[in-house]
Amino acid sequence: MKLNDRELEIVRQIAAGKTTAEIAANLSLSPETIKWYRKKLLAKFEAGNSAMMVKMASEAGLLF
Repeated sequence: MKLNDRELEIVRQIAAGKTTAEIAANLSLSPETIKWYRKKLLAKFEAGNSAMMVKMASEAGLLF
């Protein structure tokens, strides 16, 4: 799985349990931008939800 730096940071924050609003504040982005990234990441992982995406990211060694 190939992710750019921003996507990787967002996946890691999702895995850490951060909300969309918290991720947006941490990265100085709008919540709508984070929602867009989340949708894009779900498609990249072919995951039906964030929990599955985090599981797949973990299995791929993308999380700390």
